[in-house]
Amino acid sequence: MSAFQIDKLLETVVKERVSDLHIVVGQPPVVRVGGHMVRLETRSLEPEDSVALMKSITPERNQQELQETGSSDFGFAFGTKARFRVSVFKQKGRVSLVLRRIPNEFLAPEQIGLPPVCLELIQRPRGLFLVTGPTGSGKTTSLASMINWMNHNMAHHIITLEDPIEYYHNHIKCTMNQREIGTDCPSFAEALRRALRQDPDVILVGEMRDLETIESAITAAETGHVVFGTLHTTGAQGTVDRIIDVFPTTQQAQIRTQLSTGILGTLSQALLPRKPKGVVAAYELLVVTPAIANLIREGKTFRINSAIQTGRKYGMQLLDDALFDLWHRGICEEADVIQKSNQPAELRAKIEAAKKGILEEAEDEDQEETWE
Repeated sequence: MSAFQIDKLLETVVKERVSDLHIVVGQPPVVRVGGHMVRLETRSLEPEDSVALMKSITPERNQQELQETGSSDFGFAFGTKARFRVSVFKQKGRVSLVLRRIPNEFLAPEQIGLPPVCLELIQRPRGLFLVTGPTGSGKTTSLASMINWMNHNMAHHIITLEDPIEYYHNHIKCTMNQREIGTDCPSFAEALRRALRQDPDVILVGEMRDLETIESAITAAETGHVVFGTLHTTGAQGTVDRIIDVFPTTQQAQIRTQLSTGILGTLSQALLPRKPKGVVAAYELLVVTPAIANLIREGKTFRINSAIQTGRKYGMQLLDDALFDLWHRGICEEADVIQKSNQPAELRAKIEAAKKGILEEAEDEDQEETWE
């Protein structure tokens, strides 16, 4: 019998508020705290330890999938203390697990520093709102925060399509239907097609992976629904390009037109270590104004970044400006903001200039203009 008990490990995770637990043969369990990997002070895991830990939490269906395909994902509740998104997989013929903690409590938009204009955009009667960023950048938390805000402030029917379900939403003002891919429905594309017949006001698409799902999401947004989608892209410009590039060349002009009228905005985010501990998000926000809709329609996405800079009065901001601000306010280390930057050389130069005091006056003038 393995001396490692999943309950004890999960107690540590909840108590220390770590984001991930890694179980890999040949080393002690490892946790990610504030973005850094830390080994627990215990003995190394043997092959039978990881198998026993896997079997103690993995449903039969997922154990079968692990045998057949070499990996499986599922959601798992640790009593009432926390929920986890679990990925079990094989490497070198051994079983590994990664458990991502999903906090029980919802964070309010202002707690996670969400740009205030996001809440205005999601109250529109229809349109596509995209939340993008690499894995582990906090997309799920941002979406859960916005859905929870809607649930408290609007009387809507919200359908979420997730793989797996992460945050559980109760019916407050909204009627909530959460469908898990693989358990409640076979695929995102199929679930999205069905959702249109289920009288939704809002649809959350956990991942827009393929042409069929992206096409259905754009159509749903056009036909009078607010659609939230996620993509693993960085930056507003990259997100728009990625969606258009999924389609065959012959369809791209039509998709550009559809997207220009259907998209509300994109929120692109990065998660950084906060001083002295914890994490903080930096956001890039594109609000689709008529001018930006024109750029999308005409295929001039390379001009989106400069349009974001001139669109500050609409609440827009570039990721690098948000990163600079986190450094300037002493919230994050210089090395961390540069690492997450889209234009590291430019950001480094801006920080150097700020250290010399060159930027102070210009920044103050900008602030006055932003909050008119």
